[in-house]
Amino acid sequence: MPDRDPAPKLLTVGEVARRSGVAVSAVHFYERKGLIGGWRSSGNQRRYGRGTLRRIAIVKVAQQLGISLAEIGRRLASLPDDRTPAKADWARLAEAWRGDLDRRIVQLTRLRDNLDGCIGCGCLSMETCPLRNPDDALAARGPGPHYLDASKPLD
Repeated sequence: MPDRDPAPKLLTVGEVARRSGVAVSAVHFYERKGLIGGWRSSGNQRRYGRGTLRRIAIVKVAQQLGISLAEIGRRLASLPDDRTPAKADWARLAEAWRGDLDRRIVQLTRLRDNLDGCIGCGCLSMETCPLRNPDDALAARGPGPHYLDASKPLD
């Protein structure tokens, strides 16, 4: 069996960028936002552990799902710093995001279905538009598009 090097290989910012598929500026941005961590070498150069690649992968997937960087940061803060995030870690993150994603799917479906009829007809009539709010009847519910916002049920 080959000897394993007990010291993990440290990556430069360029290696992290190349291997993760993001720009060097994105690596720096993620670090400023606290999504990843690194340190300075004795030569004052940024170095990152290999686990940084997994964290950036999580960030990229979560961003594609429409999850905010603030929320991604809150969830990544729950991961251990001393090891690469594993499958069980991702399962916990995914489960935490599932409810929010389900709500967004309902909201996006509702938005798509309502806008399709309104914009599809081309008239944008205030008399027949399903998004209209005659006499500002929903003003008491506060600002925003209540008919399309699934988080604000109309009862």
